[in-house]
Amino acid sequence: MSPRFSIITPVYETPPAVLRKMIRSVLHQSFQDWELCLVDDCSQAAGVHEILEAATSEDPRIRVAHRSDNGGIVVASNDALAMAGGEFVALLDHDDLLHPDALAHVANALDLNPEADYAYTDEDKVNPAGRHVHPFFKPDWSPERLRTQMYTCHLSVLRRSLVEEVGGFDPEFEGSQDWDLILRVTERARAIVHVPRVLYHWRILETSAAAAADAKPWAFEAGARAVQAHCDRTGFPAKVEMDPEDPGVLHLQPRLERQPLVSILIPTAGQAREVRFKPAVLVVNCVRSIVERSSYENYEIVVIFDDAIQPVILQELRDIAGDRLRLVRFTGPFDFSAKINLGALRSEGEQLLLLNDDIEVTTPEWIERMVMYSDSHRVGAVGGRLVWGDTRLQHVGVGFEEGLPNHTYRGYDGDFRGYANAVLIARDVLAVTGACLMTPRDVFEELGGLTTTLPVNFNDIDYCLKVHSSGRRIVYDPDLVLFHFESSTRDPVVEAWEVERMVDRWQQVAAVDPFGNPNMKHGLPRLSSHVSWARRRRPSLRRLRPAL
Repeated sequence: MSPRFSIITPVYETPPAVLRKMIRSVLHQSFQDWELCLVDDCSQAAGVHEILEAATSEDPRIRVAHRSDNGGIVVASNDALAMAGGEFVALLDHDDLLHPDALAHVANALDLNPEADYAYTDEDKVNPAGRHVHPFFKPDWSPERLRTQMYTCHLSVLRRSLVEEVGGFDPEFEGSQDWDLILRVTERARAIVHVPRVLYHWRILETSAAAAADAKPWAFEAGARAVQAHCDRTGFPAKVEMDPEDPGVLHLQPRLERQPLVSILIPTAGQAREVRFKPAVLVVNCVRSIVERSSYENYEIVVIFDDAIQPVILQELRDIAGDRLRLVRFTGPFDFSAKINLGALRSEGEQLLLLNDDIEVTTPEWIERMVMYSDSHRVGAVGGRLVWGDTRLQHVGVGFEEGLPNHTYRGYDGDFRGYANAVLIARDVLAVTGACLMTPRDVFEELGGLTTTLPVNFNDIDYCLKVHSSGRRIVYDPDLVLFHFESSTRDPVVEAWEVERMVDRWQQVAAVDPFGNPNMKHGLPRLSSHVSWARRRRPSLRRLRPAL
């Protein structure tokens, strides 16, 4: 009978002590249905051959092949893949370690999700002193994040038949061959599961990417090419660029094949406020920034205004926006939802862009960036990075804890990168703010627009949760940066009944945020989370004995 897991490991010039510990971490697995396929890529270092041969003698589940020439990691990995007979292949580097219960937890997750073709776990690093450091607590499956960061990485377990179907490891992407393979597998996978436990320990060596980003610069370049190939295969309209400061972060520049009409819906009462130490009418400042700075051509501006607005403001808007402007009168008490719904009815765009009047455009391609995502049938809402006038972070996606939404990293310094670069990478989230949100018109109409049962607060959150429940995704784009002149010193007034209504409506959906992690709080690791990977052991009797 074939084993459940085939662990494939290419070996090359591994330090003897490190190689022994890697093999021992497999032998100590509590789940026993595995085989270890080791391919020595023509190592010349003393001891490697002897250690591998001794391992095969110790346990028949360990299989070893020796290459007569050095083919590189892709060739050796494909050789190991050819040896594999398991239902799933698990990727283990020759100098890393598995947690003793790694395969057991993955097996349990696969049993609970029989259609899963890919599973991944959380990970940490082991420094030269043997200490576990830098835990990486990951979200559940986020295809947008995988386009801009190789976040799934270790431990990765893939259905062998699908790996073989997509052609195994591709030598064109040597150094980032795992990223490329996982992209190709997840393009076809029926289901993907995340095991939120630190089950893989990535050893920090001088020659490894775990030690420093510049250890293998060619690997990061290969990663960018792998993502570009993925975008080209899937028709995602983007050019992939590497971050100039962190090669592990990628940026997607829109390359749209078409420009659908975008209706920008701006509710306003014509308020004036100080902007950069000067008095300004917010809606005028907003519309002027759109017209003067936007590179997108096919848009209309729909301003939904109250009766109390001064006629001079409306005329100024006509002068600025010209034929692009639609003015829609709204009567009655303040109701953000009703205003947006009315504006949508009076608009013609294929894409609807909800925008607060206290927003100022700074990114010329801001509309292109949103259309890049929103024009996909799998995406129902898109938002960006909003900063206050002093450049501190106001919005980088909305997270949920105990069923309630919060703006992750709200008030942090503008150059804060977030945990695991969360501020800098595109990613899936449960919600984005209605201060800047694009959604396809057909999705908006299918979901009934914004709910008028929440006229002031949480209507945007409610809408995003409707999007999520419909099977569509919500995306945060970090490179869409706008100023938001909302007061940073005043918290919005939220009534108790609004919270109760939101919770009653969405408690089952929002109780656990799939894009958070049980070991995280407010976007950062909990203090006790670093040791959550540890296997509980009985106390040593020797340590309990009193000193003589």
